[in-house]
Amino acid sequence: MEERKFRTIPILISLLLSGFIGMFSETALNVALSDLMKVLDITPSTAQWLTTAYLLTLGILVPISGLLLQWFTTRQLFVAALCLSILGTFLAAISPTFGFLLTARVVQAMGTALLLPLMFNTILVIIAPEKRGAAMGMIGLVIMVAPAIGPTIAGLLIENLSWHWIFWLSLPFLIIALFFGIIYMQNVTKVTKPSIDIMSIVLSSIGFGGIVYGFSSAGEAEGWSNPKVIISLVAGVIALGLFVFRQLSMKQPMINLRAFKYPMFVVGLLMVLICMMVILSAMLILPMYLQQGQNYSAFKAGLLLLPGGLINGLMSPLMGRLFDKYGPKWLVIPGLVIIAVSLWFFSSITATSTVIFVIVLHSALMIGVSMVFMPAQTNGINQLPMELYPDGTAIMNTLQQVAGAIGTALAVSIMTAGSKSYLSGVEDPQNPVHLLAAFTQGVQNAFIFGMIIAFAGLILSFFIKRVIIQHKSQTSMH
Repeated sequence: MEERKFRTIPILISLLLSGFIGMFSETALNVALSDLMKVLDITPSTAQWLTTAYLLTLGILVPISGLLLQWFTTRQLFVAALCLSILGTFLAAISPTFGFLLTARVVQAMGTALLLPLMFNTILVIIAPEKRGAAMGMIGLVIMVAPAIGPTIAGLLIENLSWHWIFWLSLPFLIIALFFGIIYMQNVTKVTKPSIDIMSIVLSSIGFGGIVYGFSSAGEAEGWSNPKVIISLVAGVIALGLFVFRQLSMKQPMINLRAFKYPMFVVGLLMVLICMMVILSAMLILPMYLQQGQNYSAFKAGLLLLPGGLINGLMSPLMGRLFDKYGPKWLVIPGLVIIAVSLWFFSSITATSTVIFVIVLHSALMIGVSMVFMPAQTNGINQLPMELYPDGTAIMNTLQQVAGAIGTALAVSIMTAGSKSYLSGVEDPQNPVHLLAAFTQGVQNAFIFGMIIAFAGLILSFFIKRVIIQHKSQTSMH
């Protein structure tokens, strides 16, 4: 009865289209960074802020999203998210200066921060548990294909037009999604207006914000010994500890941490975080290796990584259907084996590695990720009772941003440390031959780090069990 009331397809289209553009603009700008440094006359560590500020905004706002989902209707949040995205994208498209562009990125990220949890939560409410894998597979398609084609399309636009066009291209799609949503979006959640605890919001913002900022700064140029990095990490950890303590002692917490009582939710969450660290560090290091180690243009580097990204996106709905049929175990364990083996091969990469070697390994890595990410995530959320959905999705989405920041920061610092230790052992460190060899060693070390994380995930994956949904009667009563 309940399902017939929802126009599922139009709701899905408006959510997925806007989610796609949100994810696209998150990675499309990465390829444009070297171009922006020249045009806006900024240093690499300043340019990095365009990505860091985006992640930071998500890290601060996504935890609050669970609360917003209970305060505002689905329609109100959807329209607000898209208006922010449209405003941010328009401002970015007309940006004359770096400061202007940075502000535009923050406004864009505010839109994405509202949209991601809304997308997950709406799908959990409107789709029956036994069909959920396939629906989450469609989300996977969006979340994975957008970042994959982002760099390629951005590379094309930069070579032929200018970086402004990355944003002009996104604008019409966001406007279409907004109109579509205004016509078809329905309110799927109950507005309960729980009390707002300002202290919780402050603690979560300092906590998640401090950790994302600290790791991002460490990964850029500052290094781990910089006081700015140490202070923000320490402040972040202390604030997070206080936040957790406060949530556990409140009657109506901002994020209900009781979701952690469900073992499969915790296992699923850890799997998602491991995937996130692997994907984001690989997405950062591979383009660098292709551009610096192999001297490819931004467009060419984007093209080489396109097959892997597309395969991952296309595999996602298939994995969703397999998950609905067979459960997570037979997907997650082989998936992690594929990830670990691919990263092991990647750790032998050199400046003379062939294009085929890179494409095949990257594609294998992405297939592995598609086998782990979505099944582990859906299985984990399936174990939660319906009233914990907003909290479960807020926890997963927040920690994904944090894991992404941590993964990229660790990968970059391991890469830098590897290069430095190589150069300290040679007689003529400025020799281009040595510089290339040092860079290669750094890249290899970063991949070994990824492989170690994947092995940890593999050990954990033996504990994953299929969740049998017990709250069907409850769902039909809602």
